[in-house]
Amino acid sequence: MSAREIVRLMNEEESSVLRAMQAAEESLAIAIEQAADAFQRGGRIIYVGAGTSGRVATMDAAEMPPTFGIDADRFVALIAGGPDAGGRAVEHAEDDTHTSIRALNELKVSPSDVVIGIAASGTTPFVISAIRHARQKGVWTCGIANNPNSPLLEAADLGILLDTGPEVLTGSTRLKAGTAQKLALNRISTGAMVMSGKVVENLMVDVKATNHKLKDRCARIVCELTTATRDEAFELLEKNDWSIRRVVDALKGVEATA
Repeated sequence: MSAREIVRLMNEEESSVLRAMQAAEESLAIAIEQAADAFQRGGRIIYVGAGTSGRVATMDAAEMPPTFGIDADRFVALIAGGPDAGGRAVEHAEDDTHTSIRALNELKVSPSDVVIGIAASGTTPFVISAIRHARQKGVWTCGIANNPNSPLLEAADLGILLDTGPEVLTGSTRLKAGTAQKLALNRISTGAMVMSGKVVENLMVDVKATNHKLKDRCARIVCELTTATRDEAFELLEKNDWSIRRVVDALKGVEATA
């Protein structure tokens, strides 16, 4: 195939991803509600995955603190092979059924948490053992897989099937399956934060201003939610440790009494 034919074929195949997401809407909504409830009662959302699934989970968890201003231990990703597996493949680690259990025990997983296992095949021992262990401890569990009738879907309290079908490269689940998994975790984590009050309208009011770009975004959010000018927003944010929420509350209080 030519390069253009490859792109066209892959684009056509990707359409199955959105169909899979639409079919899973109700299940994803339930997962959002459970994750939001856990977060609001002080619990954690713990992802468990291997290979591509683990790296997708690691990325989603890593992006939560800067996006929503939360502590890094509120969304946690356990990946087969440990932290090093986030940047390189450690494929044999997915067969280890004990490491994930030990990792959950080290986290002192409890019923206030939620554990979400992700595996394209739905048969990954590292993930299934974690889900079974968490469930035995009274933790609400969710399994996300791309393979119908797989053990992971049956092991969890809630099984979410993302039926993306065969890959363009047979068995290469970094393609459609990985894309669908990323979309699913995007929905669960973002939805949980929206339901937990970490968003005003469609704005990230708790974003951490750790660089110039994000400071500029903070100022724009203040301007959008209040009558402040850009210069006023910057000045007030600098005086309030770049807390959008604090500045907006103060300005709206002034506006209400004006």
